[in-house]
Amino acid sequence: MIVANKEKIAEMAENLSGLDAVDGRSLWADARRRFTHNKAAVVSLVVLSMIVIFSFVGPYFAVWSNEEIDWAVMGSAATKGMPSFETGHFFGTDDLGRDIFSRVAQGTQISLMVGVVGAFIAVLVGTLYGAIAGYVGGRTDQIMMRTVDILMAIPFMFVLILMLVVFGRSIGMLFVGIGLLAWLDMSRIVRGQTLSIKNKEFIEAARATGVSGFKIIVRHIVPNLLGVVAVYATLLVPGMILTESFISFLGLGVQEPNTSWGALISEGAGTIQYDTEWQLLFPLAFFVTSLFCFYFIGDGLRDALDPKDR
Repeated sequence: MIVANKEKIAEMAENLSGLDAVDGRSLWADARRRFTHNKAAVVSLVVLSMIVIFSFVGPYFAVWSNEEIDWAVMGSAATKGMPSFETGHFFGTDDLGRDIFSRVAQGTQISLMVGVVGAFIAVLVGTLYGAIAGYVGGRTDQIMMRTVDILMAIPFMFVLILMLVVFGRSIGMLFVGIGLLAWLDMSRIVRGQTLSIKNKEFIEAARATGVSGFKIIVRHIVPNLLGVVAVYATLLVPGMILTESFISFLGLGVQEPNTSWGALISEGAGTIQYDTEWQLLFPLAFFVTSLFCFYFIGDGLRDALDPKDR
């Protein structure tokens, strides 16, 4: 009897050994697969990558630099400054004879940099602030979140304009002003997610083994919030670009000789009545296309990382 059972067990083990192992998929692998099936998000990612490449590679193909003036065109952009490959002004010139192609490339660099750096600062500050408030709880949570409520009641644009006027109109101040004032919504989102996971079993196990609260936040809570943070960050970048463009449109943002999408759109809008529509259309096309790309990518990430749709 025992010998027969041993033979059956050996036969079953031999049969199981011949089966192929089934590979499991992690959350991120499954999210990547779902994201690649979203055609709008994939196309937007490709287009946005091309825009980023253009901002860095474009100046090397430009015949004129962003500060160089074509004296033959200066003051007569409507008749001589039209887009032309013969003159080397691929996107035309402005009224001062400066090449729009080079200036759009430079403006793309600065606008995207403001959006990405500002979003990074907002995500970093908001994630840590919200995670600490949600994990600690109690009176600390109440004080921290009431502080957020008070700050949200202050007009964001007014504070940003005031900072630029008082501390100077520089790109660095633009980074700090936009980033440090945009973390409030991020902190509330992260706090809500932290409250939903801080009593999970793996958090209780970490507490039981004597892990400090800060290490639990950094090593256990924040990594589990990366999906939500990544989605919100992609939706935060276009908001940053819009804010920077509006500030530059008012003349308080990026200053000459530097430029941005907002500054270029402002200049183009001011001269469009002189039949120089290319001064507005080219920077506006890059601006609108980039915003749509960020929104589609954020929408694709949201669908890919949503556990309810898995």
